[in-house]
Amino acid sequence: MRKPNLSLKTLAIATLLSSSLFACGSPNQSTTSQPETTAAQTQSQEPVTITLVTYAVTRSAYEKIIPLFVEQWKTETGQTVTIEQSYGGSGSQTRAVIDGLEADIVALALGSDINQIEEAGLIDPGWETEAPRDSVVTSSVIAIVPRDPNLKITQWTDLAENDLEIITANPKTSGGARWNFLGLWGAITQTGGTEAEAREFVTKIYKNAPILPKNARESTDVFYQQGQGDILLNYENEVYLANLQGEKQPYTVLTDFNIAIDNPVTVVDKTVDERNTRDVSEAFVEFLFTPEAQAIFAEVGFRPTDPDVAAQVADQYPAIENLATIEDFGGWREAQPKFFGDGGIFDQIFQQ
Repeated sequence: MRKPNLSLKTLAIATLLSSSLFACGSPNQSTTSQPETTAAQTQSQEPVTITLVTYAVTRSAYEKIIPLFVEQWKTETGQTVTIEQSYGGSGSQTRAVIDGLEADIVALALGSDINQIEEAGLIDPGWETEAPRDSVVTSSVIAIVPRDPNLKITQWTDLAENDLEIITANPKTSGGARWNFLGLWGAITQTGGTEAEAREFVTKIYKNAPILPKNARESTDVFYQQGQGDILLNYENEVYLANLQGEKQPYTVLTDFNIAIDNPVTVVDKTVDERNTRDVSEAFVEFLFTPEAQAIFAEVGFRPTDPDVAAQVADQYPAIENLATIEDFGGWREAQPKFFGDGGIFDQIFQQ
């Protein structure tokens, strides 16, 4: 069972109250005597290490956020925390955790990956309710990057014309690739088309994919560094970051239809209870939803889920007229097996 979520402020108040009680002592106690240090107090001040397992494109944000949390936790609790990090494709990271990679916190590309870890018995049911905004810490949409700046993509069906080579990652290993797939599928089914028409459209796209990289970051490298493909489909935040880093490529976010790429975070209950790291792990998750952390996510291209921060950076992101969500596909518990499970629609298309 989960324990109550403790905020940094709550922990700090508890620490101050505890200190005050020991300072007061009993009426007969000498004012110069020192209170005896308990084992629990000693343990609480010992350095602690926790592990964050996340997907590849979040590195630029967490490398800035983690030092801020470490400093704040030290200030408010007196404890030194080290946060080890593991980055990779969201699907690959999910399997690694299930296979034994000890993660205190998982921040993955999609809810179905966390659901798989839950089904493996490592995360308690109801994780979606344990953090603000259904535990969705950031969001994004699909961006379209043409290699030729004169190539204009004005609608989704343009991607299937003129034998354009499309670079997108493998949905079996990449959460971003699953979002791409659903975005392409939904561009037909969510705008009046049938599933048969969607299958035909998506089949054309994958027929013209020369390679399926393992994750969104590798897709970026294949397109920019290796020079493969005419079109890159990727996270808006990944393309935004590439432009910040000097890889100046024009890109398009189609606003008539797109899909909300919602990225969840939660603690791994089995790990934090075995390692006695629940308090600091839950505090870190909570910190990710603060305006300070949300602003850093926005700096590197993620759409913040904090409404106030989102309003402050609204000019940075084009508004989407028809923004689909995973619920339009039945939620991840329905969409995952239908589209990406063994023998699902992606497997059927890939075999063709």
